[in-house]
This record gives sequence, C-alpha cells and structure tokens, in this order.
Amino acid sequence: MTVLDVDAKLPTATVEDYIDLSKWQTLDTKTNKPIPLPTAQPLRYVVTATVERWDDNRWMVTEYEPDGTRSC
Repeated sequence: MTVLDVDAKLPTATVEDYIDLSKWQTLDTKTNKPIPLPTAQPLRYVVTATVERWDDNRWMVTEYEPDGTRSC
C-alpha cells in the first residue's frame, strides 16, 4: 500500500499491484483464434490503483493506471 487516508470524509487508498499477461488470451470473434499481444508490450508490469470506501463500507476502485515502463 502506498497511501491510506481513513480519516478523510471519503476514505481513500492508493495501492500498487502487478498485472501478469503471460497467460492472457484475446480471441478473434470471427475465427475464435487467439490474437497475439504486440511484441513490444511487457507481459508483467506495475499498476497503481486508487480506491475509495463508500457509504456501505465497500472499497471501490476509482482509478487504475498501468505503468508498462515498470516491470515486476
């Protein structure tokens, strides 16, 4: 966790996560065959998410920013 503010009127947190696309597949809807990922795209990288705690005490993701320059 990077930042947590539970005392704010709308509690928020900023968290870092990692995304792994190494087993990810997108299928062509016409041929039902996998579409290859771009060769320059990293397969594992850092993602920063901002979450807010809403009135029903659920944490909801409000921003999700992938950073392909930071691998993991």
